[in-house]
Amino acid sequence: MEEFMLTGLHNSRGKIGMKETIVGMRSVKREEMNPTNDDTVFGTIFDWDYLLWEVRLTFLAAGFLIYLGVFLLSHWLSSWRSTTYRALYAKEKVFWNMAVTRGVFGLQSCVAGLWALLIDPVFHADKVYSQQKWSWFNCLIAAGFFLLENVAVHVSNIIFRTFDVFLVVHHLLAFGGLAGLVINVKSGHYLPLMGMLLEMSTPSTCISWMLLKAGRASTFFWKANQWVMIHLFHCRMILTYHMWWVCIFNWNSIIENLGLLHFIVLFSGLFAVTLILNPYWTYKKTQQLLSPTDWNFENKAVENGKLNGETHQKKM
Repeated sequence: MEEFMLTGLHNSRGKIGMKETIVGMRSVKREEMNPTNDDTVFGTIFDWDYLLWEVRLTFLAAGFLIYLGVFLLSHWLSSWRSTTYRALYAKEKVFWNMAVTRGVFGLQSCVAGLWALLIDPVFHADKVYSQQKWSWFNCLIAAGFFLLENVAVHVSNIIFRTFDVFLVVHHLLAFGGLAGLVINVKSGHYLPLMGMLLEMSTPSTCISWMLLKAGRASTFFWKANQWVMIHLFHCRMILTYHMWWVCIFNWNSIIENLGLLHFIVLFSGLFAVTLILNPYWTYKKTQQLLSPTDWNFENKAVENGKLNGETHQKKM
């Protein structure tokens, strides 16, 4: 009788232990499936009530001011340290500083876009409706950047009496796509983040143009950077195909989620980037590798690593 009671007690303890083990395994699995951004640093940065108008507009304004600060810092440092910069015309200086600003934004876009594309399980599970606090933060800052881009492009066009239709259309549609998030708080963030990732080429573009203006187009570093940039433009093409794949297989859900106006703006931008802008820019960058030319200004060829237009440096 005593032996029977001991055996029963041992079995009951074993069952309790197994239950505790199973409960522990389930809790660990829940934590794995529901990752949070609640560590002390990132939780503080991203933890805002983005449903409030004042919060969304504040972050949009913050993005504008942050990248305006990058623009002004670039001007100050370049004026102080770069003889090449000091020799440029006013319009070229604006382009130089905007290239730096775009390059910095490109780094932010790469981190946010690759995180959504490759790492975040929430966006892996749902590419139409999903939102994260970190994605709210990045998309609103990006909207502020593209607001700055549009202001800079239009002011520059008015002052210098120029008009780059591709640049104007690209920046207008990009701002419209991200500004839609400010108005439509239920719209998903995956496609806007992929749109941000399209800016992956801007750091290489910045380096390429600066070295070109400095007469370093014959160097190995410039050519290697140009190869990287061309490769990134091909990656942009592949990324647009991925965006189309997401859209086609979730067509009705995306239309319902975005609303008609936001849908038209986003798909106009995707259509333009896929069929016109990416192919054109890829062609121009490849052509530039074979014949180094500053095709943004005066089409002055670069011979033996020095600009033909270097005479304007002497005029200054």
